[in-house]
Amino acid sequence: MKEMQLIYASQPFGYDDLSLTGILSTARRNNARDGITGCLVCREDLFLQLLEGPREAVIATYERILRDDRHANIVTLRSGDIESRLFPDWTMRHVPARSWMWTMAEVAGGAVEKASAQKICSIFERLAKEPPTE
Repeated sequence: MKEMQLIYASQPFGYDDLSLTGILSTARRNNARDGITGCLVCREDLFLQLLEGPREAVIATYERILRDDRHANIVTLRSGDIESRLFPDWTMRHVPARSWMWTMAEVAGGAVEKASAQKICSIFERLAKEPPTE
């Protein structure tokens, strides 16, 4: 069975700690059921998420995200087959946006959408090497 990786960005709608807790709880439960792993980078102006796993499951999950009204302006940044997972032990790792990523002004100016697929992948590769904080 082919595995794929999909990375997207969106603007959170109605973002607060309670909604983030709900998103993570639902994602972890559904991802465990569906064999998906990944990582969610977030702050009040940005969701940047990597999903990886069986092709059909990742696509179905992304289709649910596209219908989720907690996301606005969803943009697919990378989608393709993978040989191995970056976050094999995480049904959904949560990482707050870091200072080395983008500032709010850069996000507002379109930096995420303008970034190359390699730049986007390098963010998650760097995060995968960091020890977990949760």
